[in-house]
Amino acid sequence: MVESPSLQAASVPEALDEPRLIEDAGPAMRIGRIAAPVLRDLGLRLVRVKISASAGATVQVMVERPDGTMTIDDCQRASEALSPVFDAEDIMTQAYRLELSSPGIDRPLVRRTDFERATGHEAKIEMAAPVDGRKRFRGRIKSVAAGPDGPAVRLVVVADDGSETAFDLPVAAMGDARLVLTDHLIRAALRREKAALKEARRRPGPAHKPKANVQRRTATRGAAETPLGPDEGDNNGR
Repeated sequence: MVESPSLQAASVPEALDEPRLIEDAGPAMRIGRIAAPVLRDLGLRLVRVKISASAGATVQVMVERPDGTMTIDDCQRASEALSPVFDAEDIMTQAYRLELSSPGIDRPLVRRTDFERATGHEAKIEMAAPVDGRKRFRGRIKSVAAGPDGPAVRLVVVADDGSETAFDLPVAAMGDARLVLTDHLIRAALRREKAALKEARRRPGPAHKPKANVQRRTATRGAAETPLGPDEGDNNGR
């Protein structure tokens, strides 16, 4: 996976303040705006909030470090910091389960740097408005460049006959974007995790192995605390 020089040169504060170009909608947007500054104070950034009817009601908050890694300790710190804030803000009108997770390998793409890190990999993108008569695209991310409406992703789509067509898709006009789980992506994630672990061992203090997919589930607002069972959810918290 190729990373741009801007990714390597960005400072931690700059990375923490990088805006999400694809935001959640409705109640999830409100919860995200409450969660984001709390997470920033922990050195983490929000990826996505999802509300589902699983186990009555579940609020999933997906978070990561600016470099895209996540540890079990990070999940625990985030859960402990968010729970009292969510209670004070009364984010739900019913008992709900709060779930903290990392983005996972086939992660959502919400920031410009997410797309830059994903260069060379396959993604599924759904546009909020049609582009060339279509809203859904699946192809390889070739590049990210500045466009008239902000960053635009050049996506190369391969037709059934093997021909390729490139589409320039503005990130701000996307409704959803996600990496597709492929062998190439898994190998790249393993290399990145190995490099992150090596870097962590160089730093002073105890080293924690970064996890490509970390999940911790806690209960709030009257729901009994329930650990995540082996058969609950898939590897990405969905």
